[in-house]
Amino acid sequence: MRIAHVSDSHLANIEGVATSVGTTVALLRAAGHSVTLHAPGPVPRCRRRPGELPSVPVPTRPYRLALPRLPDAAVDVVHVHTTGPVGVAGLRYAAARNLPVVFTWHTDLIAYAAHYPEVPIGAAYAGLRLGLRWGARDLWALARPGAGRQARLAELGRCLLAHMDVLLAPSPKTATAMAPMAGRTPIAVLPTPVAPPAPDADDRRRLRARLGIPADAPVLLAVGRASAEKDPELLLAAFARARRALPAARLVLLGVRGSGRPLRRSACRLGVADALHPLRPVPRDRVGAYYRVADVLAFASTTDTQGLVLAEAEAYGLPVAMVDGGLAGRPGTGTRRPLAAATPDAFGTLLVRLLTDADLRGRVVAEGRAGAAAWTGERYLTELLAIYTAVSGASTAGPPGRGPAEGATGVARPRNGVTRPGRTSP
Repeated sequence: MRIAHVSDSHLANIEGVATSVGTTVALLRAAGHSVTLHAPGPVPRCRRRPGELPSVPVPTRPYRLALPRLPDAAVDVVHVHTTGPVGVAGLRYAAARNLPVVFTWHTDLIAYAAHYPEVPIGAAYAGLRLGLRWGARDLWALARPGAGRQARLAELGRCLLAHMDVLLAPSPKTATAMAPMAGRTPIAVLPTPVAPPAPDADDRRRLRARLGIPADAPVLLAVGRASAEKDPELLLAAFARARRALPAARLVLLGVRGSGRPLRRSACRLGVADALHPLRPVPRDRVGAYYRVADVLAFASTTDTQGLVLAEAEAYGLPVAMVDGGLAGRPGTGTRRPLAAATPDAFGTLLVRLLTDADLRGRVVAEGRAGAAAWTGERYLTELLAIYTAVSGASTAGPPGRGPAEGATGVARPRNGVTRPGRTSP
């Protein structure tokens, strides 16, 4: 099968979208499919790989802005991963050629709009390029927090879904959030799998020594951006609560960009600055060493659509403590991760329990390993290819509507005979 993947996130970026796209592309190519990834690349043509688009870095942000122009190619399915200029170009490319579109909804745009001004700017661009007749009043509403912005983002969501044959949600939480906008577009729940643990150059003792952490100190780990949408304030407050019971505990924050001053100020205010270890992002092949050095993964975010680090940590035998009930279920299993209310006391209490209760910890570690092993790349690829086959081979059957059939893994799958919803070709 010939698949064009389209993403505004370049693979070198250390974040969830790039990881998910890279994993999917690698699995498809390993299975013998012809895959082109259209994503930001270097400006000089001689340095770009096939599919990469010329791009420039965005100041103060870890991504690049690419020229939204996709070259003509023979394609069976277009798989879009983002709603930026490149993603919108992918939707327009598919519509102009009557190609089926599969779209993975990786980012909660409504939640992120409160923290990133580029989200409403990008929404305005996407809406205008996809045919929404927004005037000055609509664009002004997008620029300001409140009900007006929410309404326009919801309108854009409906417009985006009308350009898709299937929406892939990486979690049931995301599927539920997108359902009111979906109309006749079916939604399939398909989490990205994580790679099995890999050997690392750094062992637990050596890395702890390099970080200045005593060998017997309990270590909590958070992986990812420490920006506002991830709620680092809740994490630090819960850590302060945990330190009352475990004064030797340390908190490693892996993925802090910039100076980290806001984090340090909050840590000083809460009295935990001496136990905080903020670290810049590291290449993906080095993250495993930090899972091994820690005792618990602390996940304070409620804005993630999947949280790949949850399954990654569990694959390494690290128990997870979290506050987002929408992501508590482990993909491919009936087990659930330990959950606390999103308050410092409740979250801090759960962190202490996972550090001190050997029976609880042993059960959570075993269930986590089993969950990570159950949702394999092979299972994911089987489900994904079934969706590709359904949308690319459909031509005569009526629209399937909402509520597609359940696959063997519990993943919602469109039936054979899926037809593309009505759309306006840009």
